[in-house]
Amino acid sequence: MNLTPYDIIIRPIITEKSSRQMENNKYTFEVNKDANKIQIKKAISEIFKVKVDSVHTIKVRSKPKRLGVHLGRSRSWKKAIVTLKPGERIEFFEGANI
Repeated sequence: MNLTPYDIIIRPIITEKSSRQMENNKYTFEVNKDANKIQIKKAISEIFKVKVDSVHTIKVRSKPKRLGVHLGRSRSWKKAIVTLKPGERIEFFEGANI
């Protein structure tokens, strides 16, 4: 499967915890479930024009949900925490501090 960088990176995740991690050059993204660390690293480098130091991935499992009498599950997804090299910044996140 040939994924473009925009197919790999789905959206940034902006929470209180991820905002605190931005101070340590760590940025959090929702990524394609099939993407590996090497593909994520290349996609971030290409989209944001930064040098990536490391990538940590986490599979977020689905949780049981209920809406009235209907039972279901939330979707499962993959999260990537990307650490940039010292001195690098992603400008996209600068105004998004919580």
